[in-house]
Amino acid sequence: MPAPAARLATARRFTVTAAGSAVSLWAAFAAVHLWLGFLNLYGPGLPMGDVTYVYLFWVERGVLGNEWVGIDTSWVYPLLALVPMLASYVFGPDLYGTTWLTIVMALNAVALVSIIGVEERARRAAVAWWWMLFLVLIGPIALGRIDAITVPVALVAVMLIADHPKWGGALLAVGAWIKVWPAGLLLAALVALRARGAVLASAVAVSMLVVAAGIALGGASALLTPITEQAGRGLQVESPISTVWLWAAAAGEWMSRVYYDQGILTWQVVGEGSAQAAAVMTPLLALAVLVITALGVIAVRRGVDEVELFPVLALALVMALITVNKVGSPQFATWIAVPIVLGLAWQRWGGLRFTVPAALALATAALTQVVYPVLYGSLLALDPRMLVALSARNLLYIVPLGWAVWQLVVLCWRPRIVEPVAVGAAQEGASS
Repeated sequence: MPAPAARLATARRFTVTAAGSAVSLWAAFAAVHLWLGFLNLYGPGLPMGDVTYVYLFWVERGVLGNEWVGIDTSWVYPLLALVPMLASYVFGPDLYGTTWLTIVMALNAVALVSIIGVEERARRAAVAWWWMLFLVLIGPIALGRIDAITVPVALVAVMLIADHPKWGGALLAVGAWIKVWPAGLLLAALVALRARGAVLASAVAVSMLVVAAGIALGGASALLTPITEQAGRGLQVESPISTVWLWAAAAGEWMSRVYYDQGILTWQVVGEGSAQAAAVMTPLLALAVLVITALGVIAVRRGVDEVELFPVLALALVMALITVNKVGSPQFATWIAVPIVLGLAWQRWGGLRFTVPAALALATAALTQVVYPVLYGSLLALDPRMLVALSARNLLYIVPLGWAVWQLVVLCWRPRIVEPVAVGAAQEGASS
């Protein structure tokens, strides 16, 4: 009979082998998506309400009424968001939700392949396991919004961009024309990567095709409405800035209250000073993006390697888009997965260690599911326990933003790096 130490060593080897097995990961992938799909279709809290009511309404408004959002009317989303919404209608309205979930699962499967490859022994297995855990913790919102289309597209893009910058840039542009946030990743790539020219060329080509299609369809005037529609919004309940007015409403202060905006179909908070706060948030977000981008440019000029810079710059920009934003929909938390996966994947190449933001992201995901969808009604009723949960979640948005900005500052203040090849070439020239 093997000694206890030998049995323990055998068990550890088995565990490591199972964890790195592609079969194990695909089994987990299937289980996670079946669970989340079940919650979306049959769980409490109407987690898929936007898909089966709002998205379906928009599609049938075009298919049956010949009035297309984003073409004939202004729209909150960019033009390409219509593509997955229309694709989910292929089997009719009764199967709209199921078809949507199938499309999302297929896109996530492609994203998983981009992380682990197609070999029996999965590469970057730990990164893939982190993503599976993140999906479980964040809950049904991971699949039940338009963001669920953009996240796997962005994941594939950042996994490809080092070796195939043209494809990476093109996919990030496609994502940004579905929902704007992948533009933050694209901006990070344009600043940090040496192949920024290839990234830019492909992104511009995609954008030109989308604009040409929009003009050809008669929707030229609607192409920029996703930006103008957002600028005129008030403070959404879940956004970090709204936390102050939620607590004020619970305390009966500042004439604060929660209300449903019928025009944009979302819950917002209003009270003394909220209009001024809403007005300043958009320029403040632009300023935050400008400052973070400037730090990235300084780091590039100081010779910081792209392996260190790109993931942390991507995280800083994505977290700024979430945190310094008057819109705080729970699905925004799904965006965090992309820069975290990028950081975890690139740290083995010499990038910064992403252990801290990865752990914070898991906690953020769990608190997001606490807030939405099952207990969302308690939040709207200003239950103090839910206000504590939301406040903690919003604080967890701020911490990784601060971590990423601090890392950028550290990179900028490091002594200027001279490329080893250049140094060698200079020495060779001097000796000759």
